[in-house]
Amino acid sequence: MKARHSRFSLPLAMTALLAAGPTLAEEHWLTTWTANPQPTWGHELPLPTRIPEALTDSTVHQRVRISVGGSRVRVVVSNEYGKQPLLIGAARVARADSGQPLTFGGEEQVSIAPGETRTSDPLALTVPDLSDLLVSLYLPQRTPLTTFHWDGKQTAFITPGNHLAAQQLTGDQQVEARLFLSDVLVDAAPDSRALVVLGDSITDGNASTLDRNRRWPDFLAQRLAAKNVAVLNGGISGARLLEDGMGASALARFQRDVLDKPGVKTVVLMLGINDISWPGTAFAPNAPLPSLESLIAGYRQLIDQAHRHDVRIIGTTLLPFEGALEGSVIEHYHNASKEQLRQALNQWVRTSRAFDAVIDFDRMTRDPEHPTRLLPQIDSGDHLHPGDAGNRAMAEGVELKALL
Repeated sequence: MKARHSRFSLPLAMTALLAAGPTLAEEHWLTTWTANPQPTWGHELPLPTRIPEALTDSTVHQRVRISVGGSRVRVVVSNEYGKQPLLIGAARVARADSGQPLTFGGEEQVSIAPGETRTSDPLALTVPDLSDLLVSLYLPQRTPLTTFHWDGKQTAFITPGNHLAAQQLTGDQQVEARLFLSDVLVDAAPDSRALVVLGDSITDGNASTLDRNRRWPDFLAQRLAAKNVAVLNGGISGARLLEDGMGASALARFQRDVLDKPGVKTVVLMLGINDISWPGTAFAPNAPLPSLESLIAGYRQLIDQAHRHDVRIIGTTLLPFEGALEGSVIEHYHNASKEQLRQALNQWVRTSRAFDAVIDFDRMTRDPEHPTRLLPQIDSGDHLHPGDAGNRAMAEGVELKALL
């Protein structure tokens, strides 16, 4: 028997639907910014975390530069490496002088279980391409800083008390890491899509200028924004392909940092130099050099995962690194055996046809007078990481049709 309806029920339902905003069919949520989470460490690695052990009754202000804009915003907060629930007392997102509170399931306060993430409710906030957002998190109770992104290249300001509405970004403490903030999503144009650069410190922008968004994926984002392509920086300084380093290995994090990101259609894989360089250094003093076959097998695993999810995967050659980190606490980063392995791996990337396309950063950045070293105008000075000019040159040297 058919259900009987009031003659007012259909208009009321339509009114409620319109008031709720876009329908699921009309939404197009796209990841427009990311900072891949890492666990903090103690003395097992030679570099300090450079963040407090914990915060209590504090507000953390973090600025992000998105790539593709949209009409609504969502923010992802991660407690992936936490040992206790992460209590967010309140959160806010602001653009220029206008800001709005974030809610999670309709509530301003949210408790995130260890190992989990939470995504905020959609917030009606129009954000243009390549614009800055300020995300503020209030931590009311003692909160160990167990989940972070070490090399944020952006100053975060920490102030005691609840200061979500602060207009001036000043604080008793300043750090360059990302704290608990994992992703920003936008409700973007239907034809928009995202590209992830899965890399290490060269992608993370280690030697680029603080607070200036001069990593090579930032410059690439400027080129692709007009094409509605978001560029996600999936770099983790110290990341490796095969083994965990200053964060999970590429094999372990590929699902989280590439395949699970809404809107991702392409991944650029730029990893392997730390697998080659770490053995015999303070990072991995007793580790053997990996074989060429194991590195190729790692690449092939990621290629297979990408293709099974209809994601285009672009390989890159590894940059020259002779003389890298000389005079620092990291010694023996380069030697003849490591150089031979880099050259062999680059040759495989160029000739195997395993990737959907190849970006030859080695040829783009090497000194023709000394091909195992970076060009002086590319080199930041540590003979491993490009400086600002080098990052720009890398991004401008990429053929966009190969990416898309």
